[in-house]
Amino acid sequence: MKSLMTKSAAGAVLAGLSVASFTAPASAGDLFGRHEQAGSVKDAPVEERKRLCDLSMNIGGTSDYVFRGISQSYEDPAVQGGVDATCGMFYAGVWASNIDFVRPGNNLAGDASVEVDLYAGIKPTWGPLTFDLGVIYYWYPGGNDGGGYNYGELDYVELKGGVSGTWNKFTLGGVLFWSPDYTGETGNTITLEGSAAYELPAIGPVTPTISALIGTTQFLDSGFSAGDYVYWNAGLSLGIDKFTLDFRYWDTDNSGICNGWDLCDSRFVFSAKVALP
Repeated sequence: MKSLMTKSAAGAVLAGLSVASFTAPASAGDLFGRHEQAGSVKDAPVEERKRLCDLSMNIGGTSDYVFRGISQSYEDPAVQGGVDATCGMFYAGVWASNIDFVRPGNNLAGDASVEVDLYAGIKPTWGPLTFDLGVIYYWYPGGNDGGGYNYGELDYVELKGGVSGTWNKFTLGGVLFWSPDYTGETGNTITLEGSAAYELPAIGPVTPTISALIGTTQFLDSGFSAGDYVYWNAGLSLGIDKFTLDFRYWDTDNSGICNGWDLCDSRFVFSAKVALP
């Protein structure tokens, strides 16, 4: 979980948004590329302007909310959704999921039932490369910080820096996350991830993509350095219009951070998401 007991964008979210400098339009209609057609019916149609800014939403579910290899929902299903705003290279958004940090025999330690992620950043491009520089705030409203094991504050902030590129439908990416004080007040922590994906030829309306990721979370303060671990996943995604189905295998080498609960073990996870207009 995203606490000492569990901690998993994504997916999801995990479980991704963009902004650039632009001159402010004369009206909200101009900003979003909307305008009235001028001239008589004999005139050629006015070319539709490309939107400078956009808003998108998504909602979905998963058989087990896994974040960085660790179940956040106590191996139970979760409902998830988010809203993203983009304007040029700038982006901002909010994403939420139900979670379960309560543990049998210890109904207070790290108790939380909802996670809300707030994020913003920029995605400049350079040739085939897209960079991602942003900040993420992980918020657990109503969570019981402390509890029986005296865990610290669940909420925390991460800075993010990443780069990805796509060549002939093959995508490679790398990202670094840094938190000055990770969840549970475990101190200075970095997470490194590398990913690869390949879009296969479409089969009718279905676009399959295979992908894999490997990452590591390193607790740099000596008081919790024994919690360092590696996680990875591999799976198949099926894109069908606005729907995405994902079948994924997760595993870690984590033997201590889950405190004896089977939340870091290998598992298969099924997720489904739909993008809303």
